Amino acid sequence: MKKVKTTPLAVSLLSLVIVSTLAFALLSTRSNAAGDKPAQQQARPALTVTTIQPAAASLPLRLAANGNVAAWQEAIIGSEATGLRLAEVRANVGDEVKAGQLLARFAAETVQADVAQALASLREAEARVQEAAGNAERARALQASGAMSRQEVSQLLTAELTAKARVEAARATLQVQQLRLQQTRVVAPDDGVISSRSATVGAVAGNGAELFRMIRQGRLEWRAEVTSAELPRIRPGSVATITAANGTQVQGTVRMVAPTVDVQSRTALVYVDLPRALPSLAPQAQVRAGMFARGEFNLGETAALTVPQQAVVLRDGFTYVFRLNPDSRVSQLKVRTGRRFGEQVEVLEGIKPQDQLVASGAGFLNEGDLVKVVPAAVQPAAVQPAAR
Repeated sequence: MKKVKTTPLAVSLLSLVIVSTLAFALLSTRSNAAGDKPAQQQARPALTVTTIQPAAASLPLRLAANGNVAAWQEAIIGSEATGLRLAEVRANVGDEVKAGQLLARFAAETVQADVAQALASLREAEARVQEAAGNAERARALQASGAMSRQEVSQLLTAELTAKARVEAARATLQVQQLRLQQTRVVAPDDGVISSRSATVGAVAGNGAELFRMIRQGRLEWRAEVTSAELPRIRPGSVATITAANGTQVQGTVRMVAPTVDVQSRTALVYVDLPRALPSLAPQAQVRAGMFARGEFNLGETAALTVPQQAVVLRDGFTYVFRLNPDSRVSQLKVRTGRRFGEQVEVLEGIKPQDQLVASGAGFLNEGDLVKVVPAAVQPAAVQPAAR
């Protein structure tokens, strides 16, 4: 057999071909591995979520408003006596008083003297009328006999009438003085709470001067400001929940809706009766006249489509939910929300009752993300994005 002779050049070329072949095979393997890795990553779910369907619920229909708390009626108790000194003041701010209760007393010595004088004048007039009546009776008896002239008879009869008129005038004067004596006692015109006092012992009050102010019957009202568009929805008898600035909540009832609307603000007042605000009643007594309060009118209930609050996402000033598609990917839907009741949010438009919505982890999702759905019972305690 003939032996083949190899040269160094041939050996070098053969080695170069073998190394090139091995290098090409290695690069091809790495390229295929690198190409398969993104495909595997894209197939992995972005998040593990739970889903829900929109629920049909009956939500309370409420109308929010603001307004001031005021007295139902504030009575001004003034002085009817003129030029008398205030001798005693028995009521102070915050006191509960009853109708007819003595609040203050003026010095009555001068008026008592006037009463005594008027009484004496009455008795004098009554004595004179008796004398005039006797003279008139005799004149009538003698008139037929001609013993007295007609002029004398007429004078005696006129004197009787004049005496009777003086009795009536004296009696009226006595009644005036007795009324003045009664006015030295300032009494409460009704049950209520004293809200202001300007009476000072020793002061000489003029006629009509204010001494006290009183919240009649201790009744307060909330004067809510409602726009003209919302006004037709409120009816007398509706229930309202009022929250004062200190957090106190009370229930009230609409008594009256104002018949006019303010031409400047285009709002109308709704008068809501509140529980009696006597100081001995708590916590109603914590709502006081002059407070600013906010409240809500209960206008009944209406049907609504609701979703949990955690399913709603706020982005760029708009509200969204994520719908689960059959391919396990999600679509971002823009919705319009309405009322909130507890953890439920009303959705007015943007979804359908049969939609499957992401309930947990919606804030981590984007349009088209692939998700893994698990039952709510095995939902992870803390929803975290899956590792990419």
